[in-house]
Formats: sequence, C-alpha cells, structure tokens
Amino acid sequence: MKLSTNNNDFENPESSVTRVRTPRKDQGEVLAIVENMLGANRVKLRCMDGVVRMGRIPGSMKKKTWIRDGDIVIAVPWDFQDTKADVIWKYTRPQVNWLERKGFLKSR
Repeated sequence: MKLSTNNNDFENPESSVTRVRTPRKDQGEVLAIVENMLGANRVKLRCMDGVVRMGRIPGSMKKKTWIRDGDIVIAVPWDFQDTKADVIWKYTRPQVNWLERKGFLKSR
C-alpha cells in the first residue's frame, strides 16, 4: 500500500474557512456561548447582550449537529419571553477563530 505524498491533506485551518455566517441584528439574532446542557434538547446560553437564556435546539438541528458545552452558537430570543431562545446555528472551531480575529466575539 502506497502512502499519499499529497501535501494538500494538511491545509491551513484558516484557508478552509471560506464563508462565516454572522448574526443578523435586524432579525434579532445574537451570539451565545453554551454554558451547559439541560437535557430534553435544552441548553443554558450566555448571550453577548448580557442575558442568560434557556435555549431550545430544534429537531432538524439536533439530528445533524452535535452541540456541547463551550460551543459558540447563534440564538434568536423569543418575542414574547426574553429569557428563552432558539438555537439556529453552531460555529466550527476555524469559524470561531475568524470571529475572534474580526472582533465579533469578546475574548473568552
């Protein structure tokens, strides 16, 4: 069996980020850090606007994305209950690094 000598297997993580989704302020989206998992598709979020909310992971996202403590997500607070929010996006590690470099995230 021949080992691959292709150097493209070891790409720079920064070059793998082509597009990063940012929160849309006009739709009420905020960045949040997952503090802990509460069970039953619920998480405790510390949002960048200073509010601690209970977040709900929708079924379509739960089946595709694995969310753990310390992950950076986009949350949409509920209109009628500000202490709760829906999680709509999870960032990967290279995307989080990009957000920190561009100033979207305060240093953790």
